[in-house]
Amino acid sequence: MQPDIHLNFLAILAGVVASIVIGFLWYGPLCGKAWMKEMNVPPDHKPEPGVMRKSMIIMVVGSILTTYVLAWTVQGWRPSVWHAGQDGPSLTYGFFAAFFTWLGFYLPQHLGQVAWERKSWKLFSINAAHSFVSLQVVAMILAVWR
Repeated sequence: MQPDIHLNFLAILAGVVASIVIGFLWYGPLCGKAWMKEMNVPPDHKPEPGVMRKSMIIMVVGSILTTYVLAWTVQGWRPSVWHAGQDGPSLTYGFFAAFFTWLGFYLPQHLGQVAWERKSWKLFSINAAHSFVSLQVVAMILAVWR
């Protein structure tokens, strides 16, 4: 049995934008000072415009890839995609797709940074929480806006 998956590219675009906004807020006004301290970045540090532009491009590409793959994952949770029954509440599929993606792929990476790169548990908490929140918001957009 093959899944019958149809992606909504406007929802994917909205998810990418949401991911970028969450990252800006998370690593800016919400946790930016604590993150900079844990990363040993001086408070008055201003990156060069070229470095910042390159970093932003890389981050946007990462957001596009993550959102696109998460769109497939969210749809894969739906019984109707597999012709195996009626769907339940859309938010359920978004939650579980994001949770298990975070648990199996993101969390181990963050734990590896603590284990091998000697990053602090506080930095782990900031980054792991960001990943969780961002994945949840994006997955909810993808689940609801089919």
